[in-house]
Amino acid sequence: MLNMANLTPGLQISHLSFKHTKLGEVLEFDLQINPGELVAILGPSGVGKSTLLNLIAGFDAPLSGVITFNSQDLSSLAPAERPITSLFQEHNLFAHLTAEENIGLGINPGLRLSNSDHVAVDSALNDVGLSGFNKRLPSELSGGQRQRVALARCLVRRRPVLLLDEPFSALDQTLRKEMLKLVKRLHCEHKLLTLMVTHLSDDADEIADRVIHLS
Repeated sequence: MLNMANLTPGLQISHLSFKHTKLGEVLEFDLQINPGELVAILGPSGVGKSTLLNLIAGFDAPLSGVITFNSQDLSSLAPAERPITSLFQEHNLFAHLTAEENIGLGINPGLRLSNSDHVAVDSALNDVGLSGFNKRLPSELSGGQRQRVALARCLVRRRPVLLLDEPFSALDQTLRKEMLKLVKRLHCEHKLLTLMVTHLSDDADEIADRVIHLS
């Protein structure tokens, strides 16, 4: 049984282990992210940075260990039930849907949206600097704009934990810095707990409150 007395607010990962088939070894994680922190996870490719995010989000199942958020045990919850939303390097937008429809999927996968939902979509577009881009298809957007739409989709889900798995690594340096500043602003405005994986120390230093190195 989970000992609630020993838990602290924020995101806590305790004695988490995972058998990494490609690496052929067991990875182990112990980590505490405080409420409101923006933390960068830094390390070379193949060290387990993305695996850590997948475990937190529930996409991978650990061998053992506990993941809690604000004293709630997440270990048995399906990904959709966790207070977590994720942004990946691949924006995963549907080519046949407009920007507002792709964002609306974050609220209802069937796109059955209420008037207040449409207001939330418009607000999210405004938050990421794409007000008026509602009817644009992904093919009509630049790479940076497509990632902004994907970030807006994260926002409308209204989850308190944001996981970023190198979402801007394919962008040029100027666009990447713009997106990092946007993430920092939205992190503060929406009072998120944000965990960002990167292999670029400059990106980590740009916005992170704390940098954790995996080796």
